[in-house]
Amino acid sequence: MAQTRRRYLQYAGGTALPAALAGCIGTVPENNDTDNTTGNKTDTPIDNETDNTTDGDNETRPTGTGGPGVTIAATDDDPELPIQPAVEVVREAATTEHPPRLRTTLTNTSDEAVSVGEGRAVHFEYVTADSGTLILLPPAGDDNYPAESDCWRLSDRIATTEEYRTFEIAAGESSSRPVDLYATTEADGCLPVGDYRFETTISLTGDNAESESAASWGFSITLE
Repeated sequence: MAQTRRRYLQYAGGTALPAALAGCIGTVPENNDTDNTTGNKTDTPIDNETDNTTDGDNETRPTGTGGPGVTIAATDDDPELPIQPAVEVVREAATTEHPPRLRTTLTNTSDEAVSVGEGRAVHFEYVTADSGTLILLPPAGDDNYPAESDCWRLSDRIATTEEYRTFEIAAGESSSRPVDLYATTEADGCLPVGDYRFETTISLTGDNAESESAASWGFSITLE
């Protein structure tokens, strides 16, 4: 079960916002973490779109896609924690219906359950690239983010709810979530080509602060 350990407010995966911004335009609805709070393997459905099939004159992506394609350029070594993080491309390029999509996975390599936090940031939800021009967001669902289709550049900032979340992963099990790639309000135009790095902190929490450990982990992508 997701737990609240302390309160905080985050914009774009790391920059603090005044509390007054909570509830502003672009505020993201509550995420119930239903896919990974039980300790079982994720039941998030896999996106079965063909990301890299050839089609007619386009030798790299299917008809109907536009903008640059995303690839994973590099990932950090596994952190010195009983957690093995990973990232993969689910949708290589944007269409008028959706932006590019990645999937992050955390695997518990120990023989006992672990509690992981912060529950959104460990899956790179609301985390921005070092450049500040790209951000990873959970799928919008029915509440679309303020972004123009086929461009996927946000027209307003995104604020998260004011809390610190944790969730548990059972021994040997995994937690997986999709994250969509958007350009931030700092970007010059739509999804900008180039190389970008994303980094977050993975914290393992125990019954008291003395049993807490943390490590940074990240990856780089290329848009081209």
